[in-house]
Amino acid sequence: MELSERIKQTVRDVKDFPKEGIVFKDISTILLNSDLCKDIVSHLAEKHRNSNLQGIAGIESRGFLFGFPLAMALGIPFIMIRKKGKLPYNKVSYAYHLEYGSAEIEMHSDAFNPGDRILLHDDLLATGGSAAAAAELVHKCGGNVAGFDFLVELSFLNGGETLKNYNTQITSLVQY
Repeated sequence: MELSERIKQTVRDVKDFPKEGIVFKDISTILLNSDLCKDIVSHLAEKHRNSNLQGIAGIESRGFLFGFPLAMALGIPFIMIRKKGKLPYNKVSYAYHLEYGSAEIEMHSDAFNPGDRILLHDDLLATGGSAAAAAELVHKCGGNVAGFDFLVELSFLNGGETLKNYNTQITSLVQY
C-alpha cells in the first residue's frame, strides 16, 4: 500500500474541534505507529536529499514531530519556530491571523546564515497563515524559503495559493 494511503487510513477525523463545524485532522494517531513514522521520515529525506537545503524550520508544535527527524536524516540544522515568549535568546517575531483567531510566532535571529535555503515543515496546510508567517520570519533573517512541506493538506482551503508568494515548491503527502 502506498504511503499516502497508509497515512489517510491512520489520520483520525475529530468532528467539531476546535469549534463546531470543523472536522479536525488528528495526526497523533500516526505517532502510535513507529513503522509508519520511519517510512514518512525516509520518504521525506529521499525527496529532499538533493535540494541543497541548509536547514529545516518546523512550526510549533506539530511541525517539530517530523521536521526534526528529517533534519537529522539530512544532516542539517533544525530551526524551531515557536509561539511568542517561548524562545530564550535574541529573536524576530511576526504577528498574523489564523483560521481561529490571531497569533505571533518567533524564531532565533541567529538560527541560520543569510542566504541559506530553508525548507519550512508543518503537519498540516489549511489556509496557509502559519506557514506564510514562518516564511516572513525566514525573510526577516535574510534566508531563502526553499519550499514548503506538509504531511496533510486541506486543498479546499487553498492555502497553497497564499504560499506561492514565497515559493511554488509546496508538497504534501496527503490531500483532502
